[in-house]
Amino acid sequence: MRLRVNGAELEVELYGDEGAPLIIAHHGGGGIGSLAEPRRTFGPLADRYRVLVFDARGCGRSEAVPPYSHAQWAADVDALRVWAGAERCAVAGGSYGGFIAMEYALAHPEHVSAVVLRDTSPDSSNLALAYANARSQTRVAIDWDHFDRYWQGRVRDDAELKALWAELIPLYDHDHDPVRDAASVEAGIYRHEAHNWCFQHNMPSYDLKAQLPALRCPVLVTVGRHDWVTPVSMSETIADLVPDGRLVVFEESGHSPQVEQRELFLATVRGFLDEVVPRG
Repeated sequence: MRLRVNGAELEVELYGDEGAPLIIAHHGGGGIGSLAEPRRTFGPLADRYRVLVFDARGCGRSEAVPPYSHAQWAADVDALRVWAGAERCAVAGGSYGGFIAMEYALAHPEHVSAVVLRDTSPDSSNLALAYANARSQTRVAIDWDHFDRYWQGRVRDDAELKALWAELIPLYDHDHDPVRDAASVEAGIYRHEAHNWCFQHNMPSYDLKAQLPALRCPVLVTVGRHDWVTPVSMSETIADLVPDGRLVVFEESGHSPQVEQRELFLATVRGFLDEVVPRG
């Protein structure tokens, strides 16, 4: 469905019974992500929860209405919570979506019952580690001009963003599957304006470490052992800083344990939510 949220039309999907505890799941990849990923990840939980997924403004099929800032994206999450009629929700996010999940929980703690994070970072220091890991890997040959264009937010158009993502995607999995990667690239929706905004405007000042100790709700922090772009050390920092942080490392995964170890990932998230989220 299409909803007008804070001046932008967003693509939104809602699953589960009215009155069930609400989960709002934010996709990763500002400019390359869409609701398809959190729908696959959290959709199975709609048997006991109400699951809301959406394309963030400027991403997927949602309207391109800037700014594409963390504050704006978090404000959109809160507007969706209000629209869904929930006083509190669990908020989830993987990769870049984890940034927004934490930003939202810190800005609106009174409305958050729990946080679920996957392969994310408390600050922008993961980018230096990603560069180091890219230099040391042997899976693919890196075109460093292309690599810089992607991570510095200097992408010229949507077609170039797709091409650059196709070069990078082999780095993301523990067990490389070229057929799966090619299908994923073709299924993507590419929005270079939002992508560039993330790395030109958002990332240079992104640092939540000083605020995370104030996050008092339970926080599940999940990460793949072989994640090259948001390594395990990033998740360890988050889990150490939040008072009720629970770290789970998936030993046979890269950046996407929700894909590579799907059944274990779903069982872990379900067990956490069933424990900490109050049921009406």
